[in-house]
Amino acid sequence: MADEPTGVRSGTPTDAAGPQALAARIAFAGGVISIVLGVSITVLGGSLPRPVQLLPLAASALVLGLPHGAVDHLVLARARGEPVTRRDLAFVGVLYLVGGSLYALVWFLAPAVAFALFILVTLAHWGQGDVYALVELAGADHLETRFLRVLTAAVRGGLPMLVPLIAFPAEYAFVAGALIGLFDPAAATALDPVFAPTTRLAVAAGFGTLIAVTLGVGFFHADDRGPWLVDVAETLGLLAYFAVVAPILAIGLYFTLWHSLRHVLRTMLLDDRANGALVQGNVSLAFDRFARDAAPLTAAALFVFIGLTLSIPATPATLEEAMGLYLVGIAVLTIPHVVVVTLLDLEAGLWSP
Repeated sequence: MADEPTGVRSGTPTDAAGPQALAARIAFAGGVISIVLGVSITVLGGSLPRPVQLLPLAASALVLGLPHGAVDHLVLARARGEPVTRRDLAFVGVLYLVGGSLYALVWFLAPAVAFALFILVTLAHWGQGDVYALVELAGADHLETRFLRVLTAAVRGGLPMLVPLIAFPAEYAFVAGALIGLFDPAAATALDPVFAPTTRLAVAAGFGTLIAVTLGVGFFHADDRGPWLVDVAETLGLLAYFAVVAPILAIGLYFTLWHSLRHVLRTMLLDDRANGALVQGNVSLAFDRFARDAAPLTAAALFVFIGLTLSIPATPATLEEAMGLYLVGIAVLTIPHVVVVTLLDLEAGLWSP
């Protein structure tokens, strides 16, 4: 299996301005749609039943969400402008098998610890995804230092992971219980202190300060105020979004239309054919190319969910338990995916400005 070397990839903006600008517009549009859709549904529909809130999360199994990591076996070679070799495939395959299996074992041995680790890893990963979008797509020159990029990653990842904890503690506890309860229902009580009012107040004060400091320092570092204003608009928009939209619905829309879409666009810019389609303005062809690349491993990921279903102490019998199983499966796949994306960041020099 081989790909031709990629002509446009992260970190080479001279000939990538056209497709990168289009990717930036698509990413921003997806973000606006997710926020507007979530807020509109909340305002018009009020408190929706959980089965309805779960629809975007369920759709993510096939639409962008689960597939966004299904090209991990291709992206590192493409980022280097090299053909995809069997060694590349073996590296990613072993990474998923070993990394995913070890983390799955943690769920069986210490599910509350595994859940906390899932939240922390997701916070870091979703934050690094937004830093890529700001730097490489939006051209954010205010993120000129590694320190500012780390702060921004903490803010962007903290918005979907921490704001719902502050605004919707009961729903957050419900989701934690749904995941942990698949392995040991009693273990969820270990997280009770996290949902206490004093803890949430401390998180709100600390995280609010982090947001203000990060955006304020960014303002003084910005030569071009345009990308900084995009950063501010997205940050405050997400802050309001996660503060008013029920967490299950909010995360389902965000995971699909914000985080996953941005990563998919990143992979397109690394692929000659998808990138060429973006150069021509043919967005549908670029997505079709991605879908073809992602289809085999998206299907293969089903074996992770089958394995979890057969292994957990009790077979999921309710919709909420099925949600828990899906999120545990996503968690198991996230660990090796984060390693691949981190290597991709290093290849692009994202953390060495």
